[in-house]
Amino acid sequence: MKRVLVAGVGNVFFGDDGFGVEVARQLAGPMPTGTRVLELGIRAVHFAFELLEPIDLLIVADCMARGGAPGTLYVVEPQAEAPPPALADAHGMNLSIVFATLQQLGGTLPPTRIVGCEPATIEPGIGLSTVVTHAIPGAIELIHDLISRQEAS
Repeated sequence: MKRVLVAGVGNVFFGDDGFGVEVARQLAGPMPTGTRVLELGIRAVHFAFELLEPIDLLIVADCMARGGAPGTLYVVEPQAEAPPPALADAHGMNLSIVFATLQQLGGTLPPTRIVGCEPATIEPGIGLSTVVTHAIPGAIELIHDLISRQEAS
């Protein structure tokens, strides 16, 4: 049985930055055996500790500004990089810091895919923009596809 962790991250108090959290909420139903879905929000250290458990695939749902049109979905494989010198931020989620914290705790990053969505706004405010809200079903479909590929391998 393959072990998959789907982590929804982001700050729900900054508009579309809450994308990953909403994806995790909508995934909170029956999932394939061995798959866990966690709504982690901005709990970076908690996330790092979760990654100490052995898993075969990590899928992160997150807001991701890459220059595309708002609502554009991306699937990104993060590249290894030097650990950042900063500590976890109590008001945001920085995946580089999570991955560096994991390394400092003695863990190893599993194969990872980030399902990201181009934001329309990350200004203070609660609630996703309409275009990002409409992107959620596509993100969920991408996540299920990634899980299916993992199960088949």
